[in-house]
Amino acid sequence: MSKKLIASRLKDLAAAAEYRVWREVALELDRLEGAEAWKQDETSDEYDYLLIRERLQLMRELRRRGNVRELTFHLAEGLHGNLANTSNPLLYGYARAGTKRLIEEYVDEATRCLDYICVGEFKEFGDDEKVLFFKRTGASFGRSALLLSGGATLGMFHLGVIKALWEHNLLPRVISGSSAGSIIAAMTCTRTDAQLPMLFDPSSINLAAFQRLSFVKLFKGGTLMDSAHLAACLNANIGEESFVQAFERTRRILGVTVSPAELNQQPRLLNYLTAPNVMVKKAVQASCAIPGVFEAVMLEARDFNGDPVPYMRSKRWVDGSLANDLPLLRLARLHNVNHYIVSQTNPHVVPFLQDNVQRSKGLGNLAGSLVKVAGRDVIKVAREHFNGYAAGRVVDKLNDILQQRYSGDVTLFPQQSPRQLMRMLANPSAAEIAQYIKDGERATWPKLERIRMQTRISRAFEDCLQWLKERADERQMARMRPRIKAQRLTMAADASTAG
Repeated sequence: MSKKLIASRLKDLAAAAEYRVWREVALELDRLEGAEAWKQDETSDEYDYLLIRERLQLMRELRRRGNVRELTFHLAEGLHGNLANTSNPLLYGYARAGTKRLIEEYVDEATRCLDYICVGEFKEFGDDEKVLFFKRTGASFGRSALLLSGGATLGMFHLGVIKALWEHNLLPRVISGSSAGSIIAAMTCTRTDAQLPMLFDPSSINLAAFQRLSFVKLFKGGTLMDSAHLAACLNANIGEESFVQAFERTRRILGVTVSPAELNQQPRLLNYLTAPNVMVKKAVQASCAIPGVFEAVMLEARDFNGDPVPYMRSKRWVDGSLANDLPLLRLARLHNVNHYIVSQTNPHVVPFLQDNVQRSKGLGNLAGSLVKVAGRDVIKVAREHFNGYAAGRVVDKLNDILQQRYSGDVTLFPQQSPRQLMRMLANPSAAEIAQYIKDGERATWPKLERIRMQTRISRAFEDCLQWLKERADERQMARMRPRIKAQRLTMAADASTAG
């Protein structure tokens, strides 16, 4: 009976149309398959449960005693990302939803303590000290980012990933994209929360980026697709904002990677810090400029008066995936990121990806490792024998592609069909976009609890700092109201006298 019930519930899991239903079935399967008992047992060789139990008891005791100074002392000293290896992927491979209860209780208590410090009224610990604590300890703890890979039309999968994360309040503020991923990242980061739901309606977005050139134009221009058609698509979806304008309006941190088309230039991560006045749509167009498919792009920026002008007029930029599909180190340096959620759709990468919560690496990872090792040997031999300018540049590009890291702490990827692969340079229909969105959602559902657990504390730091900032602004405004009122009365009296 149990086997038949499990088989039946597995079919229900595969057919679930929304996350609520999927999670209910997953939790029932955890009970039927014994994973619930594993969750309740805090012991495991996969993490230091003794340290986590000790830290949990200390936080609870200090919070209950109301000793805020000692509590902040111990949090600043001991609240670190992946403490005791609690982010170990293996801890999320036993159950379909969730992990050890001890880890969940620890994260719950750490978040509760941060909220208690944030909103509590303490004579000996004022708001200035609170802000200092949250900034310093938050910087030590780090934050998460979402990275969207290239993949041409296959990148529409990212829409479903973003939809699932956003609907469950798990969408990071830092979002970086390369090539097709830069389109989705830019569309997300140039929309406010109120505007974001329109992004998941296939009929409300224009993703017709591909239009083949005639044979004559192809022969003259040397590219397969019409770059003007791509530019029109981006203009319709992204608009005229610069990176800093998009950040100031939405508070989302957009990153777009571009690769140099010439020698003596390095790949760049463009965002509101490194290129504040660069136009987002031109950066995305450059990141999508697959060599041979679209022509290289000159970036544009706004000058001091807000008018569009060329940016580095003599330089051209191409597909960001070629040299820096996932800019992990640059995000770490610029935005204190140390936890990466990756949505990966590159067709040369996905076949070698496997769920990293599995104990056995499997044939897929073995094949990927063999290909990478063999590829490095080929590149080494090629560099020794090809000294010509053109051949040398091709070898260097291949080396850039091979040496990159294509996965993160949590990696989401689709099951790509032959039809999707054949149509990756074709404009998707509304029905195809809807299917990509559903595929992205379904691929994200099994990872939602893991993402929630691994990002909850960093999100609490951001929320607390925002709350304290808003309260400080309100108090400042309250202090200014009497003076503003007096000034208005004075101005009214002066106007009356003058009349």
